[in-house]
Amino acid sequence: MVAIINKLKKNPVPPKRLKGLLQQLCRHYRVEGAEVVLTLVGPRAIRSLNRKYRHKDRPTDVLSFSLKENGPDGKFYLGDIIICPEVARKQARKQGHTLLREIEILTIHGFLHLLGFEHFRGMEEEEDRVRPRFLKNYRTDNG
Repeated sequence: MVAIINKLKKNPVPPKRLKGLLQQLCRHYRVEGAEVVLTLVGPRAIRSLNRKYRHKDRPTDVLSFSLKENGPDGKFYLGDIIICPEVARKQARKQGHTLLREIEILTIHGFLHLLGFEHFRGMEEEEDRVRPRFLKNYRTDNG
């Protein structure tokens, strides 16, 4: 099951689209039925999490918390993805694409972390491989 939680006053992106993207990723990586939660938060919240878990006292774009374990209810919990649309908006402007596109890119990035991919250990190659498949009109020169 995929859940989208919006902790913001406004909804910056369509939750159905993000849920659909995560469901496609779950099917593609053969973790259908896994519990995945994507939460949209503001800069204060993500800064606090980044400080607590990564010891970096600044807002970031995305954090992933991988569980990969069965809960007492028998469900398989893959993990949580936390995205800050405000940080993502700045990155989208720099990259020349929409906020939605940036959040989709961050969703894929966060999901790959849940699966165990790490920077400089296959993450970038896997992102390059899956982005065109799951993002409409994705061009590799787009970031």
